[in-house]
Amino acid sequence: MRLPLWLELLGWALLCGGSLADPRQAGGAMLSFQLQSPPVREVSPFFLSLTIDASLAADPRYITFLGSTKLRTLARGLSPGFLRFGGTKTDFLIFSPEKEPTLEEEIFQDLLAKQGGAAVCGFRSTPLDVIEHLQSQWPFQETLILTEEHEKKNKNTTITRSTVDILYNFAHCANLHLIFGLNALLRKDNSKWDSSNAQLILNYTDSQNYDMSWELGNEPNSFRKKSGIYIDGFQLGQDFIQLRQLLNSYRSYRNAKLYGPDVGQPRKHTQKLLRSFLKSGGKVIDAVTWHHYYLNGRTATRENFLSPDVLDTFITAVQEELQLVDDIVPGKNVWLGETSSAYGGGAPQLSNTYLAGFMWLDKLGLSAQLGIDVVMRQVLFGAGTYHLVNASFEPLPDYWLSLVYKKLVGTKVLHVSLTGEDPRKLRVYLHCTNVHHPKYREGDVTLFALNLYNSTKHLQLPFYFSKKQIDEYLLLPSREGSILSKSVQLNGHVLKMLDDRILPTLREKPLSPGSHLELPAFSYGFYIIKNAKAMACI
Repeated sequence: MRLPLWLELLGWALLCGGSLADPRQAGGAMLSFQLQSPPVREVSPFFLSLTIDASLAADPRYITFLGSTKLRTLARGLSPGFLRFGGTKTDFLIFSPEKEPTLEEEIFQDLLAKQGGAAVCGFRSTPLDVIEHLQSQWPFQETLILTEEHEKKNKNTTITRSTVDILYNFAHCANLHLIFGLNALLRKDNSKWDSSNAQLILNYTDSQNYDMSWELGNEPNSFRKKSGIYIDGFQLGQDFIQLRQLLNSYRSYRNAKLYGPDVGQPRKHTQKLLRSFLKSGGKVIDAVTWHHYYLNGRTATRENFLSPDVLDTFITAVQEELQLVDDIVPGKNVWLGETSSAYGGGAPQLSNTYLAGFMWLDKLGLSAQLGIDVVMRQVLFGAGTYHLVNASFEPLPDYWLSLVYKKLVGTKVLHVSLTGEDPRKLRVYLHCTNVHHPKYREGDVTLFALNLYNSTKHLQLPFYFSKKQIDEYLLLPSREGSILSKSVQLNGHVLKMLDDRILPTLREKPLSPGSHLELPAFSYGFYIIKNAKAMACI
């Protein structure tokens, strides 16, 4: 016997986690989930990853910042993940195994030797007086880095075994996998890549049994501007084949991953170079990497950071990149090898505030939804204002947002839609909850949302969840209404480290079953639906 139509519709709505309620009667935006079908996508467990810009080694003394206990604790909080050592300076670093380390590097090298080497993680760190002295000098070095970058006056810098040791030790002890960018501008007369310096690095890292992955060059589409050297996509592809063959000759790196070519925004010239590169050498790379920034840091405005039009430009960029890659090397993973809000070091007084979180969280949501497998945030620590941790080693709002994301959001991407409000201004994303979180279990789901309206908005979950327990993780500026705050509160408590080795506990706020989810004006938050029993997550 066939059921009445209304009963069939109700059963279907419950099965899909949907609702037949009218959103206007419900009093807010209505969410609709699809939880029983397979996930839309699944991203890497290292989805949110980090970078250290190679400019930190422009004066190798400053690489010893990575010996800070506090900075290591902060990096470990965002593990597991990749740590990419790359950027413009990649192509101006020369490795010299014979060169003596700087005094600061030597001090840290002695500490590494006492605790058993760079692959051993102990509690010794760069002495505080050394760190404090370097911090006092850092503003001058930062200005120099940014000036050279802007004026494209890059010059070669020699790095030592100690530079590599400190970098590897930092990544290894923070539970991050190091991806090391090799210099692509070392060329022979016939424009072929000169791999002799890369061999020196590989000889050393292989002798130390360092488990690393590799890149070659940074933004080859800009080589002519920054060095006067032009390398076409075909030649670059051949260079990657040469590097792959070189890696295969080392015991430690026969199975090492190779990523590239780290091109910039997918504009016409860059797309041509990438297409040619993929045809030539695309088969030897393990993922295609490209870079994305929304804005020029020198001209970006507060309004840009809150503009749905600006946020949506990322969708087009991703779709173009994925289509190009799929046409030439179908099935190849695509990564954001470097990304943040604004290029040129970020937008001063914007990229290092709560405001920047809208771009960052939306980029994470869209990347997972559209098919980007890994997103590498520029930069954990370094010059400019788009860093996660400032020069005093204090975590900024985007660090705390990254930490909350990392703890709560799993790898499986689910479908969610919204009615009753403009979905471009009230942006929602849905994942299975991180299975490694001790409070949650398989079948739970994590919703995260951004409110770009200048008024409080309410989200109503599907009727199916009306009796489920919801945990809220609402991030707001530490001072009410101060969207340019450089610190944040989670559920009313300002987030700060307890000491150099201990991050704060991220405490949830339980909501009453059936509650609307309330997002204040210009805010973002996460919601865990416990015991959701989502088949896609089991």
